[in-house]
Amino acid sequence: MPNPVDRRHFCQSLTFAAAAGIVAGGSGAVAATPGLKYGPVAPFSFDALKAEAKKLVGQPFEPRVSADKELIEKLDYDVWGKIHYKPDFALYAEGPERFPVEFYHLGLFFKKPVRMFRVDGSQSREILYDPSYFDMPADSLARKLPANAGFAGFRVHEPKGGPIDWRKDGGADWASFLGASYFRTIGEFHQPGLSARGVALDTWVAGRNEEFPDFTRVYIGPETEDGVIVHALLEGPAIVGAFRFLMRRLKHVEIDVDSQLFLRGSIVRFGVAPLTSMYWFSETRKPEGADWRPEVHDSDGLALWTGAGERLWRPLNNPPRVMASAFVDNNIKGFGLSQRDRNFDHYLDGVRYDLRPTVWVEPKGDWGKGSIHLVEIPTDDEIYDNIVAMWVPAEPAAAGSVFDFSYRLYWQAEEPFPSGLARVVATRLGNGGQAGQPRPKGFRKFMIEFLGGGLSDLPKGTKPELEVSASRGTFGNYRFLEAAPDDVPGHWRAQFDLGNIEGKDPVELRAFLKLGDKVLSETWIFQYHPF
Repeated sequence: MPNPVDRRHFCQSLTFAAAAGIVAGGSGAVAATPGLKYGPVAPFSFDALKAEAKKLVGQPFEPRVSADKELIEKLDYDVWGKIHYKPDFALYAEGPERFPVEFYHLGLFFKKPVRMFRVDGSQSREILYDPSYFDMPADSLARKLPANAGFAGFRVHEPKGGPIDWRKDGGADWASFLGASYFRTIGEFHQPGLSARGVALDTWVAGRNEEFPDFTRVYIGPETEDGVIVHALLEGPAIVGAFRFLMRRLKHVEIDVDSQLFLRGSIVRFGVAPLTSMYWFSETRKPEGADWRPEVHDSDGLALWTGAGERLWRPLNNPPRVMASAFVDNNIKGFGLSQRDRNFDHYLDGVRYDLRPTVWVEPKGDWGKGSIHLVEIPTDDEIYDNIVAMWVPAEPAAAGSVFDFSYRLYWQAEEPFPSGLARVVATRLGNGGQAGQPRPKGFRKFMIEFLGGGLSDLPKGTKPELEVSASRGTFGNYRFLEAAPDDVPGHWRAQFDLGNIEGKDPVELRAFLKLGDKVLSETWIFQYHPF
């Protein structure tokens, strides 16, 4: 099985490489500015890229090879971090376009070269690597790479003339594609966090190795009134695909994704629109002495909007072993990994976990039958991405299959389609029973906090009802529902005890608040791992 993604190197890499490149003027249908070097003009369209993917799937897979593998292995984190792209070489730096684009250098953690192209109209030209684009120490090993070494990825900066000076601020990018098919953007609070990727293939499937296909070619542009358009060719041993991204920089960020995927081999867990995040611990359960901070996570839960219209909230776990949960659905309306806790005092960390974006996937068209898979991987540190959420079609992903998927990604503070129901804002576990009374042996207490929605409009003196169920075990005598003692309208706490659980297999729990036949809250679903 593969190790979780080392997110320390991935995340910190996005703060380095402060650089850019120029493109404007020149001859030919595709503009070519003095500075950047280009290959010959070639026709380009999304249809042509899909046709290319279809052609390649019938050919043997040819892995990309670095120009000098041994040398790139020596470009470790420290060496790579001192290589910065020069602002004067940013794509769109001086033209009428709003968003300059920089390129990442190859290194130990990003070894595979990605071919970069500029697109204007129906034509493209390859952007050729040159070491002069980069500012690096005189004795940097990167200077020894051949002229055709290539790029590792790219990032899109904040608009020219905006409040952030992209030429001076190395953290002025709002979108970044780097490593395999990973990409990410910032949300409303100008903070990066979790990542998306093109596909997830056999993520933690017993007896199979996860495949990480790569974006091998990236076509940047044109920039339109709607946003920045990017196309990419995905290649791996079991898959070839064509992607189109329309990226919009609003108060938040939205990305429309269109993809056509051709399978060379069969996939057991074929993950569509996968999101990858980090969850170490929160108020739910914290290992004793693990860390001085109260909480450490990029996301604290999985939100689901089912095809039948039900709203579900699944708090994340750092489980004792790898766990894969499946939520079966038909034509799902949306799902996402959310960071709901926005209180800085709950983290006390200068990296501002309280500002991490929520990412929501809105399917376009009918996705049919399938399930949301949530993979949770044990971790003992924040440097690893250990959470994956994805849509897995019910249709078998067999060799020779072709899939078309379109969806919109929202990177913002909250889920984009409020339900009008009360939301779960905290899940806490403790000893069963009551203080001052003999504690019932083997019982655990669960406390769920609900806030807002219909709970805010309850007539004075009206108490909602708690509906709760468990896959096994018995509920104790102690069950309590009360308004939280904070004078916040619509803030209620639901408590119950659960015990008599045999074995160590997880227990699946469900709970929601209602008043008569009226549902007042989203449904809390939780996977409890007995001690």
